Amino acid sequence: MAFGTWFLGLFPFNVYTFLVFCVAFLLTHLFVNRLRDFPPSPAGGLPLLGHLLSLGARPHLKLTEWRGQYGDVYSIRMGLDRAVVLSGYRVIREALVDCRDMFSSRPDLYLPNAVSGCGKDIVMARWGQAYRERRRFASSVLKTLGMKEGTGSAEDVIRQQAHKLCHTISAKNSQPFDLLSDLNNAVSNVVCALVFGQQFCSDDERVRALCEGVVQGSARVSTAQAFNVFPFLRFVPGLNKACTEVLADIKKIEDFIWEQIEEHRQRLVLDPENPQDFLDMCLLELQGHDRVQGLTEENVMYIVLNLFLAGTETTTTTLRWVILYMILNPDIQNRVQEEVDSVVGKSGAPPTLAQRPRLPYTEAALRETQRIRNITPLNLPHATAVDTAFRGYRIPAGTQVITNLWSAHMDPEFWPDPERFNPDRHLDRDGKLIKNPESFMPFSVGRRMCLGERLAKMELFLFFTAMMQQFSFVSPEGSATPSTDGVFGITLSPKSYRLCAVAR
Repeated sequence: MAFGTWFLGLFPFNVYTFLVFCVAFLLTHLFVNRLRDFPPSPAGGLPLLGHLLSLGARPHLKLTEWRGQYGDVYSIRMGLDRAVVLSGYRVIREALVDCRDMFSSRPDLYLPNAVSGCGKDIVMARWGQAYRERRRFASSVLKTLGMKEGTGSAEDVIRQQAHKLCHTISAKNSQPFDLLSDLNNAVSNVVCALVFGQQFCSDDERVRALCEGVVQGSARVSTAQAFNVFPFLRFVPGLNKACTEVLADIKKIEDFIWEQIEEHRQRLVLDPENPQDFLDMCLLELQGHDRVQGLTEENVMYIVLNLFLAGTETTTTTLRWVILYMILNPDIQNRVQEEVDSVVGKSGAPPTLAQRPRLPYTEAALRETQRIRNITPLNLPHATAVDTAFRGYRIPAGTQVITNLWSAHMDPEFWPDPERFNPDRHLDRDGKLIKNPESFMPFSVGRRMCLGERLAKMELFLFFTAMMQQFSFVSPEGSATPSTDGVFGITLSPKSYRLCAVAR
């Protein structure tokens, strides 16, 4: 029997088989063609795992290393899925600003979906009309609530919380302590004032649960990243512990927000003409203002959750970094204090935003902290909204896109000796702050840049200058030098460190 006849005899060859063969061939052909012009990928990807093991605990460093080998646009495999990595200021800006409509969506990932109700929020919502209306509405409400200077604005709340924070620090009597909890409480109260119209005592059990959820959830999320790549692991007993713990932490915050929604709903029944906070305005929008089509209470809850997770964790972490760098660079700390003393004074009223233009070196120290230890070194994940042609490559719709902000902030072309903490690089020859410096994107750029950028800048300046006015920060005697390596999770946060705050 001829080999060909024997081979075909193994498979009943009928019309059905022929059609299946044709469909399989066509799908394979289409798949290969879709990847034919896809960005190149580093060697060494493993079956099923892809490049996950190669990325390690500090993926921003590995991805930046690969930039030197594979260029500013390349791809990696995350399990069975492929992601495109964009590196360097020019490429990231081209994608997120010049081609913003193509790169402004979000990928389909398990953990972000679970925390956002599958995109019912703003931060992780897919690109489209619903997202644009929610973001526009939230931005308008935040501006109405006082993201500006002067009396009757968020500045009043921030200065009040900065004063309380300094009082709490003073009570430590120069003894060693960890700043994290006190900072987190102060920053959380700023968000509470804007969103719920009230501030809470540090011993309030509800707020303790809220802050605990933010801190623990942020710390644990780094161990739960595997569920984005292999979501089926959440069904495996034992292996699903990290995922279960993260979602339990988020649940604490969600429960708190639902309680507040109910309280605000009842209050608005009595006084519908006097909205006092973000939640009031959202609930009034639900009653028929029609600025946001299809808005539900569930959307409101997830949007408020965004404000808490983004508005608390990011600001707290940045402040922890800047204090750490003051400890490591006492000469820079002294120079900041001298500038604050000359403009604000050593005692008396805390600093105001009106004084910010006269404190360029202090602002430069904050900027340098955001550059050298950007808290979102890989940004939040983007995705292509449509099939996209970019830099000679073809990227299918829905492909995850990683914008490596670390590569831009640590690029020697723009930042010579990038690992050196040097605020002077943000000042011109006249000692004035450089406006819109290139390769500096701490809040990202484009359609998805941080909604709370203005509020975050207000908080960073007022909390930092208030602490510099009142204290000198040093390492406890005999302690090891704090590490600047950082822990990669929701944010790139400092490793736990203790300090002494010496009254000035």
